[in-house]
Amino acid sequence: MDEKMIQLTSSEIASLWTAYMNNSMSIQFLNYFLRTVEDSEVRSIIEKGHSISDEYLAQITEVYQQENIPIPNGFSDSDVNLNAPRLFTDSFMITYVNHMSKAGMLGYSGFLSMSARKDIRKLFKNALHMTSDLYDESSGVLLEKGLYIRSPYIDYPQQKDYVDSKKYLSGLNPFSNKRPLNAVELSHLNMNIQTNLIGAKLSIAFAQSSPRKEVIKLMLQGKDISEKHVKIFSTTLLDNNTQSPVSSDVSITNSTAEVFSDKLIIFHQGLLTASGTGNYATAAAASQRSDLILNYERLSLEIAQYAKDIAYLMIQNEWLEQPPGTLDKVKLAQQKKQN
Repeated sequence: MDEKMIQLTSSEIASLWTAYMNNSMSIQFLNYFLRTVEDSEVRSIIEKGHSISDEYLAQITEVYQQENIPIPNGFSDSDVNLNAPRLFTDSFMITYVNHMSKAGMLGYSGFLSMSARKDIRKLFKNALHMTSDLYDESSGVLLEKGLYIRSPYIDYPQQKDYVDSKKYLSGLNPFSNKRPLNAVELSHLNMNIQTNLIGAKLSIAFAQSSPRKEVIKLMLQGKDISEKHVKIFSTTLLDNNTQSPVSSDVSITNSTAEVFSDKLIIFHQGLLTASGTGNYATAAAASQRSDLILNYERLSLEIAQYAKDIAYLMIQNEWLEQPPGTLDKVKLAQQKKQN
């Protein structure tokens, strides 16, 4: 039987819909970057990212047409002002592409693992391969320019060992010394510092360029949350006599001109909060010190409340595009009875 004659599963439909929405948003960001970037090396990376998003948006559209499924609205040229002055520095642009390629690799690997049909697996497998190449190349440019933020260094281990006490898992008692952080815990703390720093800068840029008071308020709230979380994670590292490296780049210009539509801004912020929630859940599962786990769990609740505020604003303004879903069979039966 032809694989294309097999109906798409709910997981495949969800993956295609999510990939379509995210890529249609990314294209508008990258279009604006291409109009304002100055560094030729950074431009080549942005062009590659744009080409990837454009190619896979076209491929997903083809699947929708073959399956006779309505194509999502997503985002278009009307969601970006390409004539707006420069809002981001080149170093932020390359950092942004590098960061989003990391998120893309996680997303595509998840989509691939949830897909059964051969053509859909091939689509996401190729997307994962291209996105990993983008991450690799953008990392190379960041390293060459001295902009790559490395994780903290630690001494190489001298021997193998086993945990020999339950105290290894403790950390909540303020009157007892906490054990030193292990490499796994350090890596997650550093990653969450870096992602929150990017989130804070984007929130400032969005607040700076939006004309709508409620959007500005929500973006500044997001900035405050990100900066608070950076402080908590950084303090944890400092208490361990470890300094987390940070970039000294300003990243955002003084432009206040409107660049992106408020619909795109709020969607992007929702994407960042969803990514942050996933990062915290992974970090909590990988960490073994109880105080770290508790921090990730309570900070996740704060992000969840913020995500709810984002969703409410999108619903109020009819910006929240509904994912494909199942029919309410009970409601359908009741309507039939009434007729």
